[in-house]
Amino acid sequence: MGWKESSVMHERCKFVMEAISDRSNIADLCRRYGISRKTGYKWVARYIHEGPAGLYDRSRRPHNSPLETSAQMVAEVVRLRTDWPSWGPKKFHALLLRRFPATEVPAISTIAKILLRCGLIKPSCRRSRKWHPGNGRCSATAPNHLWTVDFKGWWRTRDGRRCEPLTIRDAYSRYILDIRAMETTRTDAVREVFDMAFERYGMPQAIRSDNGSPFACTRAPAGLTRLSAWWRALGIELDRIMPGHPEQNGSHERMHRDMSQELQSVAAKNLVRQQEGIDLWRVEYNTQRPHEALAMKTPSQLYVQSKRLYTGESPEVVYPEHFMVRKVKHTGEISLGGQLHFVSESLFGWPVGLEPLGEKTVRLWFVDLCLGDMQTTPRARLQPIQGSLNN
Repeated sequence: MGWKESSVMHERCKFVMEAISDRSNIADLCRRYGISRKTGYKWVARYIHEGPAGLYDRSRRPHNSPLETSAQMVAEVVRLRTDWPSWGPKKFHALLLRRFPATEVPAISTIAKILLRCGLIKPSCRRSRKWHPGNGRCSATAPNHLWTVDFKGWWRTRDGRRCEPLTIRDAYSRYILDIRAMETTRTDAVREVFDMAFERYGMPQAIRSDNGSPFACTRAPAGLTRLSAWWRALGIELDRIMPGHPEQNGSHERMHRDMSQELQSVAAKNLVRQQEGIDLWRVEYNTQRPHEALAMKTPSQLYVQSKRLYTGESPEVVYPEHFMVRKVKHTGEISLGGQLHFVSESLFGWPVGLEPLGEKTVRLWFVDLCLGDMQTTPRARLQPIQGSLNN
């Protein structure tokens, strides 16, 4: 008969008692209990040397393992988690490979087990992610092909002042170009930050932003604001995400989550101290933090400055010879046929091109953006062309 799990110790004891009696035949006894002779002799030998305790199951764990993680490496993993509590096993694996020979560095799964055993992480519950096509307008293929910009949600420093960081990042390398602790989102203040960024790094081919102020205005022709009109005059393309779809700038939003965990959670004494902490965090992010999307390289290993130099001078906007050119007044109006026609206050000071379409119709352009059509009759309004607001 076979041994049932519920009475395994009882059956082993019966077998051993019968086996050590003078009248027993081990071969017949093993057949009757449904076990091999090797197993039968094993239980008899254990009982003779250890008594009844020898009949309990033993751990199959080896006494030693040549692949066991050393105590030094375990301590190093714990230290890394202490220094960077928001980082995970993949980043720690990349850091350890920089400091130790590859043969001594445990696998990513082993690092995760060490953190789990030490209570430094919790078991993850994976959730299925819904795929979203995004806007598909501009994909970064090299440094400075696309910059991304946004305002991180604000918090207050310990002295009660509002801190609303403006974040600018290169999409290809994930290199953070600037994080500025702002007290306001006014155009003049934001433009000053971009002035410094352009002077230091050159200009990108395109800038991606959401549709909020001061980057865009859904009520203005082509969505232009004073800031984005300046970008376009500099020859920078405007790449806007769809309203209500921050996932289309997901990599930038992921960086904001890191900022929430590592900066916002420990607000500084004042804005000066907060900016100092932000600058240190940015250097660490660019030079030390490995990124899975970069094959565990750091942003500084991939980023190079743009070859499109910024002179700081106001760019010249040129239109085809057959266009009429008018400069936008501070009221947002242009003069046409002896009448004032409203275009947009965001274009104040910039020349717009008027392409004749007929005897009383013109099409307005700013650089290469179509603003809409306009009748030359008094009180005529600009009629936006379908789809021109999100260029």
